[in-house]
Amino acid sequence: MMKQTVKQAFLKSVPVMAGYIVLGTGFGILMRNAGYGVAWAAAMSIFMYAGSMQYVGVGLLTGGASVITAILTTVMVNARHLFYSISMIGRYKDAGRYKPYLIFALTDETYSLLSDGEDPFKNEEALNNYRFWVSLFDQSYWVTGSVLGSLLGAVIPFSTKGIEFSMTALFIASFTEQWLTTRDHLPALTGLLSTLVCLVLFGAERFLIPAMLLITLSLTLVRGKYGEHAQAHGNREEKSGENEENSRKEVGQ
Repeated sequence: MMKQTVKQAFLKSVPVMAGYIVLGTGFGILMRNAGYGVAWAAAMSIFMYAGSMQYVGVGLLTGGASVITAILTTVMVNARHLFYSISMIGRYKDAGRYKPYLIFALTDETYSLLSDGEDPFKNEEALNNYRFWVSLFDQSYWVTGSVLGSLLGAVIPFSTKGIEFSMTALFIASFTEQWLTTRDHLPALTGLLSTLVCLVLFGAERFLIPAMLLITLSLTLVRGKYGEHAQAHGNREEKSGENEENSRKEVGQ
């Protein structure tokens, strides 16, 4: 059972592997060019594991930013986690010993993998174990890329111009994958429209938090309507099943 769980988790995480190793490599190279060795790159990826914030963190380290500045910047950059992680509360509610790590390791890409509705296990313990391994595989790819990038940066001359766009590219790839694998595009369209509205109203420097709030509010309202619709549909199916069962009994008599 354990081998099957690990295998399923690995196969699930393969699409993230290529992206994380490449992006982690970029981060490792940035750290090396900033004067921080492989130990720093590995430590940040193991204990911080914040993706885009690690890229921003390189600038904070080299610029001598204060602790307050670092905290505020982290909140701003990673504020999206506060919103989309709400949808994982139910999934992680009974995660037991896995819960602390699952919360820590919830990145955009891991969230994308674990929230697509394709759970290969019905047993709660097996499902939590599966989620743990998906999260662990994803982080291992990031750490591997960070270490590799730091080592390569020490021996290969490399221009870091434009490398900060790599995280944006990964977000676009994740969005495209979800768009192609689901027929329900309402959440994606809600996110796009909310972001564009906030970008116009608040500008490029201040739109992120308002956009997250608007997306959360919109999806909460939509989810409520979807829930009522699904419940009504379920009641109709249940009633139809009861009528069919009664018809069979009458025929049998």
